[in-house]
Amino acid sequence: MTSAVQQSTTLSASQSAKMIAVFALLAGLGIVYLTGFANATALHNAAHDTRHSMAFPCH
Repeated sequence: MTSAVQQSTTLSASQSAKMIAVFALLAGLGIVYLTGFANATALHNAAHDTRHSMAFPCH
């Protein structure tokens, strides 16, 4: 009985890991796709504003 529970837990953890990997892959591809078509000025301003919001010097 215990081995059945362990197998079920392992299968569930394996499925969770696969779902996380798929989500990370899709999010990464989405970022690359969106930045590929974005205006260079918009990307610069977004990065610049992000640096300032984290109090990181950029000049």
